[in-house]
Amino acid sequence: MRAVVLVGGFGTRLRPLTNHIPKPMLPIGHRPMIERLVNRLGRGGVTEVVLALGFKPEPFIAAFPNGRCGDVKLTYAVEPAPLDTGGAIKFAAYKAGIDGTFVVANGDVLTDLDVGELVAAHRRHKAEATLHLTGVDDPSAFGVVALSDGDRITDFVEKPALGTEPSNLINAGTYVFEPSVLDQIPDNERVSVERSTFPLLAEVGRLYGHATLDYWIDAGRPDLYRAANLDLLDEKRINVRCEAISRTANVDAAAMILNSIIGDGVVVAPGARIVDSVLLPGAHVGSAATVEASLVMGRVGEGARVDASMVGVEGVVPDGAVVTASTIPEVPAS
Repeated sequence: MRAVVLVGGFGTRLRPLTNHIPKPMLPIGHRPMIERLVNRLGRGGVTEVVLALGFKPEPFIAAFPNGRCGDVKLTYAVEPAPLDTGGAIKFAAYKAGIDGTFVVANGDVLTDLDVGELVAAHRRHKAEATLHLTGVDDPSAFGVVALSDGDRITDFVEKPALGTEPSNLINAGTYVFEPSVLDQIPDNERVSVERSTFPLLAEVGRLYGHATLDYWIDAGRPDLYRAANLDLLDEKRINVRCEAISRTANVDAAAMILNSIIGDGVVVAPGARIVDSVLLPGAHVGSAATVEASLVMGRVGEGARVDASMVGVEGVVPDGAVVTASTIPEVPAS
């Protein structure tokens, strides 16, 4: 079984963390997000992953120089211009010569879904496309489906207005496609599979859903990226855990670490207090500083306080400064 993984986005919601590194290369529990995703696909029977690349392809190629991630072969499809989700899937599938049933996954989705079960449901229904579905409290920010008793998707609405959702079941970002789905996508054009292809397939009765209660999170938002890391410290994941503090970190014995992940090469000075936060590789937190509910790549000065903020690799919080709900350096409004 082969899979296309969409990793070509700009990661704008996670800037400045993604100013110099693609979002799927950011760590989740000391390992790149993409590595955790590919390993999960491998456990579900995927033997080759085609990475649909756009923004900064070099870090992916450098991270897997032998073209493998664990037992899974990696190939690369670098789109010449942004093609959106549908265009990227078609470009990658054609470049890799995919001509049979294949899996598609979004590169910022973390889940305990059994991909093998998703493929089995797809084949059982003789579907053209099958979507993994999960229930959420507020589905208005997602692609929402109406599902028949036979698991056929009768309606697909991308980001419906609040209160107009046909259900609370959303597109959870992992799919199984027949090659014929690619015929619905124009060549070399920007096409959203969510806004164009899925509604068309639902209209003609060839789109199915597979709803599960598995752990699922969209790690593309700062709060959820932080949660995806911290969820590895408790019992929320199935057989997925990590140590709170990397073996290569230098954390002073007089520092306080509470429900936080301290990444590779991080330095935490005496008296620092780290709470509900993720310190990414290379971060430095000075003495008596406090970091709470934040994501830090750069430097936090002595006695400074950082709360509900993101500090990029080039970010510096001066000694004694107080930073709340901010990005360092500042991210220009889009």
